[in-house]
Amino acid sequence: MSENSNLPALSKQISELVLAGSLSHAEQAFSEAVETHGDLAVVEVLSTLAPQVTALHLSGFDGGKTSLATLLVPPKAWADSLAFFAATWSDDMIEDDPERVAETLFAHVHGIVFSADDPERRAELLMEASATDHGATVFAILFSMAPKEMLELAGEVLAKGPYITSQTSSDSDVAPLAIELAKASEDGWDRALFELFPDFRHSGDIADAEYTDDPDEEQQFLMRSTKELLYRLRKQVPSSRSNVPKRGVRKSIGTGIFS
Repeated sequence: MSENSNLPALSKQISELVLAGSLSHAEQAFSEAVETHGDLAVVEVLSTLAPQVTALHLSGFDGGKTSLATLLVPPKAWADSLAFFAATWSDDMIEDDPERVAETLFAHVHGIVFSADDPERRAELLMEASATDHGATVFAILFSMAPKEMLELAGEVLAKGPYITSQTSSDSDVAPLAIELAKASEDGWDRALFELFPDFRHSGDIADAEYTDDPDEEQQFLMRSTKELLYRLRKQVPSSRSNVPKRGVRKSIGTGIFS
């Protein structure tokens, strides 16, 4: 459909529907495009949509809802859209219940990454998303929901490298996603960890760190809270966020853990 004159019109139609809040109609338009032109039509349209439009559309779906856009969004388009995901978060949402906001973000990321049983697509999605500053912050937010488990997992990743599997000692819902990230991108995994634990600059140090569950005992290392990371992500929303309707340069410091 790359040479089809209907592509710009379809992209415009989808954008207008999403901005109007008619996500179901946008999905219907995607479905009709698939029937008429095939899956690549939706892929091409999603690659041409403004990232804030893609973010608004995808934010209406999670792992429990079916969406052609979720299944077909190009990795780069999804990675760019993550920069706008926090545009609709208010101070009240972050202050009153940061864990719930983080869980919503987790449902979105998990729903995209595991939308299809395709290891290559999963790896591409994770590589593209974790290669950005805002992507590193997104994963750090998710990791902040299970910091002790992430420290333990860092040790397993350091020991097993690319041979690590989803069978780990952690029962956290975040663990499978973290493992897939570590397998897909060593640098992305490191950046997310260092975003959550800014005191560390080497994966080995993180793996040796001890996390205390005692709320009265101070951690021996700096760890950003979920709330702090949510605000941090919102500050990374591009300035064009003013165009997004309200609905309610970090350097690489990878350490060769797989070498």
